[in-house]
Amino acid sequence: MAFRLLRSLLPVVLGVVCWFCTLVAPVQASLTNNNYDGNIYALYAGNGSLVPPRSTLAQALDARRAAVLVYYLDDASASKRFAAVVSELQRVWGTSIELIPIATDPLQNRPKSGPRDPATYWKGVVPQVVVLDPQGQVVLDASGQVDIGTINRAVSQATGIPLLEGQGNSGSTVSFNELNSEVQQS
Repeated sequence: MAFRLLRSLLPVVLGVVCWFCTLVAPVQASLTNNNYDGNIYALYAGNGSLVPPRSTLAQALDARRAAVLVYYLDDASASKRFAAVVSELQRVWGTSIELIPIATDPLQNRPKSGPRDPATYWKGVVPQVVVLDPQGQVVLDASGQVDIGTINRAVSQATGIPLLEGQGNSGSTVSFNELNSEVQQS
């Protein structure tokens, strides 16, 4: 009896599952559109460890550590393309700096509250990179697809750590599949 009931319900269940599958749109993540695809660092740079950052700007300044602020939006194609550069900064500088990616949505339309507030340095564009030395002085403030060599030189200046061979060179971001990219040093 139970077997007959299950056998008669199987076509109905399969029909409902197939109908449901036609309602679900396929995922269309892309570096070239302004759609929200999720965490851009995990998706486009293969590095989900960047968000949330391990410390805040206030903590970095209290610890007197150089900080690199990277302003981004998960749904901006420019930020998606820049994600590999941010991941490369983490690989190169490791724990020598505080790398702080900051989504700009919470910064919009709110008052700035001084040098410990990341909103103070944001100019309203993404991506934007700000390198601060341990005293909180701005060493680099650049917008757009900032060259990895430029950022590395600024971090070296902020930390006092000399660049290794090739770190000061420019690099290019190269896509190695439909979603992910990496920085290749020139």
